[in-house]
Amino acid sequence: MPSISRACRALAILVLAGGAGPAVAAAGAAPTVIPLWPDAALADAPVRGPERVGRDGKGTGAISNIRTPRLELYRPATPNGTAVLIAGGGGYFRIQIGNEAAPTAKWLAALGVTAAVLYYRLPADGWPASAPFADAQRAMRILRSRAGELGIDPRQIGMLGMSAGGHLAAITATRFADPFYAPLDAIDQVSARPDFAALIFPVISLQAPLDTTRSKRELSTQKDAVEAYSAERHVTHDTPPTFLAHAADDPIADVGHSLAMFKALHAASVPAELHVFEAGGHGWGLGMPGTLVAQWPRLFATWARSHGFMAGTGYAVPLAPAAKAQVHDDRSALRDE
Repeated sequence: MPSISRACRALAILVLAGGAGPAVAAAGAAPTVIPLWPDAALADAPVRGPERVGRDGKGTGAISNIRTPRLELYRPATPNGTAVLIAGGGGYFRIQIGNEAAPTAKWLAALGVTAAVLYYRLPADGWPASAPFADAQRAMRILRSRAGELGIDPRQIGMLGMSAGGHLAAITATRFADPFYAPLDAIDQVSARPDFAALIFPVISLQAPLDTTRSKRELSTQKDAVEAYSAERHVTHDTPPTFLAHAADDPIADVGHSLAMFKALHAASVPAELHVFEAGGHGWGLGMPGTLVAQWPRLFATWARSHGFMAGTGYAVPLAPAAKAQVHDDRSALRDE
């Protein structure tokens, strides 16, 4: 793929179906950072030293050793009222920001969506298994409580997650009413329920035979993890509309994860759409142009608009990061996601 400048990638330099769409507020502008918690709330943090940024292989651009959970907010020049909280994958031992969360945020912002990348605490860093779920709930509440300021409709705040981030999104969507932390302030009086969810090559279940993931291993510090964090067990009629995309040949998170979630959603009469691609592996982010899995952004945008979200936007073809392919085909399930 030809070399693309950082500024062009940040703006997404888009081909639009049906005319020009809203641009990101400023080409290459740094996202706004919003801490999730008051400093005192994390006084007993197990993490020491600076955050680590992956430099090699599939860990390139991935973040770990997270001491300060936060949002990085990508604000479009012309918000369409929809916001999406984005959780990258990484098996709860790192977060894929560079290859998954950040490119997705830039693409969504180019459609007029206010996109918030979630830096959540990782059980592999010594945090409790419940910590990432507390962070996701707090993040949803912050976005909803600041809706007016951010140009967001508080009834149009969704969550999108990939791999372990898809698991985080699925638990947030199914267990939104469960208290993962004690309330701190007025923000915590606001609903943590996403209005819609997008689960992309997600981990869903910790039950056998789907219990081979790194996510299962990292969450198992909690004794009841299988019951607590198998998302398909917690689907109810109040679960928000959900979009799922998976590759049939995924070697890390078996396609059975998405099949189990779709079955549970359908049984509970929750609007749901599932796309299973013949090939694609795992960890494809936005998808390399020309691959089967690269269809998911268009399919998701169409689905979201059919439910009244992302209204007034044309579809934009996202550019995948130039340097490397997004398909991971590592057969070592526990080592990655």
